[in-house]
Amino acid sequence: MTDHAPMMFPGLARVRQHAPMPRVDDVPGTVKRLIETSRIRERVKPGGTIAVGVGSRGVNQIAVIARAMVDTLKGMGYRPFVVAAMGSHGGATAEGQRELLAGYGVSSESMEVPVKTDMDTAVIGTSPVGLPIYFDKNALAADGLVLVNRVKPHTDFHARYESGVLKMLVIGLGKRQGASQVHKLGVRGMMEVLPAVGRILLEKTPFVLGLAILENAADVPAEIVALEPETILDLEPTLLERARGLMGRLPFEQIDVLVVGEIGKNYSGAGMDPNVIGRLMVETQPDLARPVVTRLVALDVSAESHGNIVGVGFADLTTDRLVSQLDPESFRINVLTSCFLERARIPITFPTDREVLRTALETCWRLEAAEARVVVIPNTLELETLWVSEALAAEVQAHPYLTRETDFVPMPFMDDDSLDQVSLFPHSVRGRRALKA
Repeated sequence: MTDHAPMMFPGLARVRQHAPMPRVDDVPGTVKRLIETSRIRERVKPGGTIAVGVGSRGVNQIAVIARAMVDTLKGMGYRPFVVAAMGSHGGATAEGQRELLAGYGVSSESMEVPVKTDMDTAVIGTSPVGLPIYFDKNALAADGLVLVNRVKPHTDFHARYESGVLKMLVIGLGKRQGASQVHKLGVRGMMEVLPAVGRILLEKTPFVLGLAILENAADVPAEIVALEPETILDLEPTLLERARGLMGRLPFEQIDVLVVGEIGKNYSGAGMDPNVIGRLMVETQPDLARPVVTRLVALDVSAESHGNIVGVGFADLTTDRLVSQLDPESFRINVLTSCFLERARIPITFPTDREVLRTALETCWRLEAAEARVVVIPNTLELETLWVSEALAAEVQAHPYLTRETDFVPMPFMDDDSLDQVSLFPHSVRGRRALKA
């Protein structure tokens, strides 16, 4: 296809989603209040050690939140430390997980407390399917355990408990072995084994408090809720439903070409969020009802993913640049631990963004490129700003929560034929990263 006549790429216009979005104005103050008014004093005596579990999801303001937790616990007379709660991520090594946390601004220097990323676990019971239950030794040895995590729809399944504090307790602090045991049965393991193991861990570990973060469509905290050991099982499902209504989505039912600037573990555990792109790609399970995407393009992987390109298999087309950043060991461990192999398949690759986008337009089942319904997003987490082609203009105009902010302009290719993502999305993770460089 590359020897055809030059293609006239459809122009793009910037569109902003502006649905009403609640937000927490004082995040550190809210964290402090929730911890101080919890029942933690009834459960842990002053002077006791508190493990603060922090994971690998790119939670907005996670360094600010973790520091507020640490400072509040210190002020209450406790001896906090941070423990990595991220299952098999970071190549399932202490060094890899320490590097991931540091990339989010969570380090012993920034927190002024120890950060423990050891992968050692203890067996503390047996799951309902007869498998051992593993748990992080550092967290288990603490007098108390406090976890913070985003509650949101899961990327692999829909059930009463999905992504949240309970999952972090079971899989995050289960380290690689615990994550493997839950994922071993695929979707059944996530839907049935995870909550059953969670109930056991609530009884057998020093868990004393969870902070559940609900994020709005702009990827900022909309609500922070304290979960006590006796309330988490009842409250987390209600928070999940609230999160489902808050999360960012693509505002179109059908898209011919969806261009995702970056995939990455900091955007979704699956690299791209299936709830956004409409593709589930879990063996034996159907795709989601919407949106229906004919051609999905992934251009790059985030630096924060450290070579773990999981989720590349969602794409139909990608770049040599993305695949060249693969860290085989980290990628292999994460994919095999999850037991969802479809998402790891490497799609067709091309040397440049221009060739990838050209091929997507040539194969998206439209007679002319100008007819294609094209949507460009920076990643599947930051969806407040989109760029769309003229074929979507009427839908944008009719949508109550969409505003077109520019005329339709040529796609901004740079001299090396890569799409200028920073100019398209200056306020995205990639844009902020470029500003620091």
